[in-house]
Amino acid sequence: MTATEPRSLPAGVPDRGPGRATAAVLATTGRPVVSTVGVEEEFFLVDRLTRAPVARAGPVIEAASYALGDLVQTEFYRCMVEVCTRPATTSDDLRAQLRFLRARVADAARASHCLLVASGTAVVPPAAPIPVTDSPRYRRMARYFGALVDGRLGIVCGCHIHVGTADRAQALFLANRVRPWLPALQALAVNSPFAGGLDTGYASWRALEFGRWPTAGPSPLVDAVSYERTADALVASGVLMDRRMIYWFARPSEHQPTVEFRVTDTSADVDTTVLVALVLRGLCASLLARADEDGPAPDVSVARLRDAHRYAARYGPTGFALDPITGDHVPAEVRIAALIRAAGPGLRAAGDEAEVHRLVDALRRKGSGAARQRAVLDRAGRLRDVVDHLAGLTTRG
Repeated sequence: MTATEPRSLPAGVPDRGPGRATAAVLATTGRPVVSTVGVEEEFFLVDRLTRAPVARAGPVIEAASYALGDLVQTEFYRCMVEVCTRPATTSDDLRAQLRFLRARVADAARASHCLLVASGTAVVPPAAPIPVTDSPRYRRMARYFGALVDGRLGIVCGCHIHVGTADRAQALFLANRVRPWLPALQALAVNSPFAGGLDTGYASWRALEFGRWPTAGPSPLVDAVSYERTADALVASGVLMDRRMIYWFARPSEHQPTVEFRVTDTSADVDTTVLVALVLRGLCASLLARADEDGPAPDVSVARLRDAHRYAARYGPTGFALDPITGDHVPAEVRIAALIRAAGPGLRAAGDEAEVHRLVDALRRKGSGAARQRAVLDRAGRLRDVVDHLAGLTTRG
């Protein structure tokens, strides 16, 4: 659930400086300033024969860590692994890191007779409940929140994006202002239509499963003082076990100088992950550049934002969306187009505008991750073929 500093730089990953998501001070000069961006991706490990999740993270991570160090990590369940990029400044760097990390972990997975699969939920359910990873913190979480820890449908994989900031105040500034745009971003990366071996009818069932955890959802509007007060109260009251369990969709990182976004499914297609990361960085740069002229953050209620995210989880990038500002029901493509326009100044400053438009057009042609999973099932008629499709796409890049 968190990124840590790697012990050593893996072969093939260019050195971009220290292993923290540092950034130049992003002064509100009226011009977008290009920050760093980093990605954390969670994956399933599935058995090569059954295609169901299997508890083999231990040997897979041990093998992969020879090449990756701390860039590969354990996750809550023993059928999951997480990889973390170093801070990147260009789309080429970010894409190269993601491909490298996926390839090395996939090699380690094959040595343990399993496949690396990027999906928000498991397509084929586990034959038996998957144990929680044997660490003091995860064992405590399992005791605190036992009703949520079923080892089956509750196992979900997300993608977390870190955008470098100057300080916590700036991270909170951005977290407050991106709130109305995050449902449209979520819709781009929906990749979990199946759960328990069934079609859920949703494009992102992970969003609903993960939403059962305390604070997993839209963030409230908070400044530096109220953030500290709210975080302390959540822990003191027992609602959360510790501050690292603040799972708001946008939040200041507790361990890095970044604003962290925790809203999307893990994508099998690397291009979708890159698209989400570039759009978020561009949006943050655009919002900072307009800080002196935009006034207060839009005062949209958490309830309306939650409804907008539910629409995104149901329909993805097609069908209807709820505009969090107006409350109107509009085509999802309208909100996505508005998101790309809002990120435009930051995208141009980073040289990412053409690449983002290319990736959006490609996603429109190929369909979302959820649509592609369903298309494979329609053609082949077997869930195991959906898993094979995801495993191939995860490592093909």
